[in-house]
Amino acid sequence: MKTAVIGSTGYGGAELIRLIEGHPHLELAMLISTSQAGDALSQSYPHLRHLAYTFQELDIAQIGQEAELVFLATPPGVSGELTPQLRAQGKLVIDLSGDFRLKDGRSYEDWYNRKAAPDKWLAEAVYGLPEWFAEEIRTADLIANPGCYPTATLLGLLPLLQHRMIDHRALVIDAKSGVTGAGRKVDQSLLFSEVNENLRPYKVDGHQHIPEIEQAAKRLAGAEVRVRFVPHLVPMNRGILVSLYAPMLHKYTTTEVLHMYEEVYEDAPFVRIVESGWPSTKAVQGSNFCDIGVHVDERTGWITVLSVIDNLMKGAAGQAVQNANLRMGWAATAGLMQSPLFP
Repeated sequence: MKTAVIGSTGYGGAELIRLIEGHPHLELAMLISTSQAGDALSQSYPHLRHLAYTFQELDIAQIGQEAELVFLATPPGVSGELTPQLRAQGKLVIDLSGDFRLKDGRSYEDWYNRKAAPDKWLAEAVYGLPEWFAEEIRTADLIANPGCYPTATLLGLLPLLQHRMIDHRALVIDAKSGVTGAGRKVDQSLLFSEVNENLRPYKVDGHQHIPEIEQAAKRLAGAEVRVRFVPHLVPMNRGILVSLYAPMLHKYTTTEVLHMYEEVYEDAPFVRIVESGWPSTKAVQGSNFCDIGVHVDERTGWITVLSVIDNLMKGAAGQAVQNANLRMGWAATAGLMQSPLFP
């Protein structure tokens, strides 16, 4: 299937290139970059110098002729403008930005501080969390790839909501991400000397992934969900660790809850339940896996859920390819069964 990547100079775009090149059913037809059109791929990413691609200008008509599937790895606001044009060309679109994740355009404008995509396309978009919304994804022509923080959070949270085990009105999410989660840009706060040997929270007053988490959680809880979410930047390249805390509605043991998670994700090839020890970001680096561990504190009646992913893989490019696999009826693991990189 001939594939185009728009926004191919960012970290997510580079991961898409790597995955598409190793995919049994995808062929990279176009790499599009408005900032580096005419440059060789190797100028931006020397580790891909064995691939003889050149970045091209954005030309919707040319995409219509050369590609069947389009991945959008663009900043917020861009895909909202491009997607209607691509869909008019009959293209299957998988958007890695946040432009189509929220069904309420007003909510998007409040949290992202920019104009929302037209309501028609917000209604058409399907939220692409494969482990939970597979049936919708299989027939979707516009798939909104989840954010990295929401992916790690929801994979850990939704089983508890589905089984009505926790109080959905008292959810605390402590999240930590590597620096690539901020994108590939020049920013003083992301300089090595600013990040190294440092740990700092950011957007404590409200992160744009909050409404995305609450929207998906509401579907499983059957009621409005409000979360307290605080992200932190840690001095590493890749990885997200989410620590989720919630009060239990009834008495459970850790063993009972682990058994529930194993049943929920029995047929999910990329979710691994950690029975002994605790999840760590290093254990999923470079892979599409999500590792989940749980602990029930019987003294306080609270549960701790620990969920880890590689933010560029399961949190972005890997999940986008997983959605393409699901949509096209290919094996869920096609092109994605790389073992994590270690050490």
